Amino acid sequence: MNEAKSIPSVTVNYKSTGSSTQSNELGMRAMQERAYEKRGEQYLLIKSPPASGKSRALMFIALDKIYNQDIRQAIITVPEKSIGSSFSDEPLTRFGFNYDWEVQPKWNLCNAPGEDGSKVNSVRSFLESEDKILVCTHATFRFAVERLGIESFDNRLIAIDEFHHVSADGDNVLGSQLRQLVARDRVHIVAMTGSYFRGDANPVLMPEDEAKFETVTYTYYEQLNGYEYLKTLNIGYYFYSAAYADDILKVLNPNEKTIIHIPNVNSRESMGDKIKEVEHIIHELGKWQGVDPVTGFHLVKTHEGKVIRIADLVDDDAKRAKVQAALRSPESKKNRDYVDIIIALGMAKEGFDWIWCEHALTVGYRSSLTEIVQIIGRATRDAPNKTHARFTNLIAEVDASQENVTDAVNDTLKAISASLLMEQVLAPRFNFAPKNTQSSPVAGYSYGQGGYDPQRENIGFNEDSGQYHIEIKGLSIPQSEQAQRICKEDLNEVIAAFVQDKQTIERGLFDEELVPQELTQVRMGKIIKEKYPDLDEEDIESVRQHAIAALNFTQKAKEVLNQDSEINDRGNTALIDGIRKFTMDVRELDVDWIDSINPFSEAYSILSKAMTEQSLKAMADIISGKKLSLSLDEARDLTRRAVKFKKERGRLPDIKSADPWEQRMAQGVAFLARLKAEERNG
Repeated sequence: MNEAKSIPSVTVNYKSTGSSTQSNELGMRAMQERAYEKRGEQYLLIKSPPASGKSRALMFIALDKIYNQDIRQAIITVPEKSIGSSFSDEPLTRFGFNYDWEVQPKWNLCNAPGEDGSKVNSVRSFLESEDKILVCTHATFRFAVERLGIESFDNRLIAIDEFHHVSADGDNVLGSQLRQLVARDRVHIVAMTGSYFRGDANPVLMPEDEAKFETVTYTYYEQLNGYEYLKTLNIGYYFYSAAYADDILKVLNPNEKTIIHIPNVNSRESMGDKIKEVEHIIHELGKWQGVDPVTGFHLVKTHEGKVIRIADLVDDDAKRAKVQAALRSPESKKNRDYVDIIIALGMAKEGFDWIWCEHALTVGYRSSLTEIVQIIGRATRDAPNKTHARFTNLIAEVDASQENVTDAVNDTLKAISASLLMEQVLAPRFNFAPKNTQSSPVAGYSYGQGGYDPQRENIGFNEDSGQYHIEIKGLSIPQSEQAQRICKEDLNEVIAAFVQDKQTIERGLFDEELVPQELTQVRMGKIIKEKYPDLDEEDIESVRQHAIAALNFTQKAKEVLNQDSEINDRGNTALIDGIRKFTMDVRELDVDWIDSINPFSEAYSILSKAMTEQSLKAMADIISGKKLSLSLDEARDLTRRAVKFKKERGRLPDIKSADPWEQRMAQGVAFLARLKAEERNG
């Protein structure tokens, strides 16, 4: 058996309070209660992790709208038929609610035969009926809107599950229809997602449309911190050479309940034959003993002598239907040992519910952040005696001798970006405030052993809500409603755009001459301006400061945890202790200091441990070989910051200064002056 390999990673520890699984007198869990408080809103956006109870939250809201808000009917749309089962009948009155959730069988179109287009007549019949609830796919709803018209859905609730499938892009039909529904303003909309990130550059909603939605956010930290059993979640990546199946046991523990997602056949990680890849993995795990005639699971005797049960969802012949049926059986939810490992390609992701999963092992880079979030969500269910869960991304190492080495570098950078973002998603929420003479402690927050100190910047933590209160000297406060909403709800979306920006991460990891402010100030500012073109300069700067502070606090805390084993061993207080420790090392916690931190320095430290020296050098050579000179936009931004520097210090930046950031601003001024001189001289 292969020797297990230590994988560079980040581990987040949780308190296991049980609060997110407990119900109130109406049968609502914490997230559902929070969403229900907003039931009167016409447009509601629910951002909440997998397994937090979004489906039932929608049931509560929809029933209240139908019986108490004069909404005629509710139409529930899901991206694929299998997810329709999440909205089956529920006897909610048994748990304290006023109404039961009941869907007549003929109105659950996810179970109906025929194509989506042919089901439009059923939608028409429902709209003409006195019945209250219909469940269908996104596709069925799209066809219905196209044929029946927007006005046919007036005075109804339209619920869009897995909302990240929608896009503001003009080619996204559901996104276009959503804009028409909002513009007509005759429906109520509830949109729900466990991942608000998209793998492409298009937003889910345009800012002017999103501003009309009331947002309910329930964070990963709140969800996992409130579980009864699960205490730690580990995110890591491991690089391999040759065929991945030869190395898989270095990251795969046969004694852990695992979902293995093998790579797409067209990816560079693929071994070329998906069936043989499954056979190769089974061979590595042990000796095949046959197939269970009831479930279709492979029986494999491991090198330790234990017989494990493997579900193959890759082979698409007739046998797969039996395996799928077995995985949907009640036994799979009740019996931890019903199945041990599931091997999948395009399945077992969104909407797949196997509570016992402890390890989501993904081979190859996934282009969509949404897909990564969904895969991780398979392992973050709470289950008896399940205390630890992990996600591992198995990635082909960069080989300078290969033709597709540039693609390999790009995939590696994207995998690192995804890892950085997931660290941000899993951390508690940051609430930043400027430090001034009026600053005071916030009720419910603990400020450490010495308590709140009015003479310095403070860091408080509310363990129940999973939120920080952090004071920063010189912090700019957002003025417009949009900027306030971004700082409160959407910092991770800003960070996602930043860490996915190719030039940003390349320079952050491999440019030895980098001045961090070129990324934290110039690049982040440019990205925010492009993402939110309606913000003025002051609000762009405020959002920029909040976003870079959130990213750098998480990265510096991770650095402390990786270096200080004593703090790392403190369980659920480790992250807050790590943040407090690194901030104690600075004289003042101010914006300038935060801007001087390279957000990618710790990622590079981890990368250097994960890759061979040859692969790391190959990446550095490729990236340094296309180093860009200063662009006109960057020079303009540097000049604007030089003007601000002059207002604060009474002089322009000096190109001979010992401060590299002052030098860089001076270079921007000189670059712009040279261009203007050249224009004057023809």
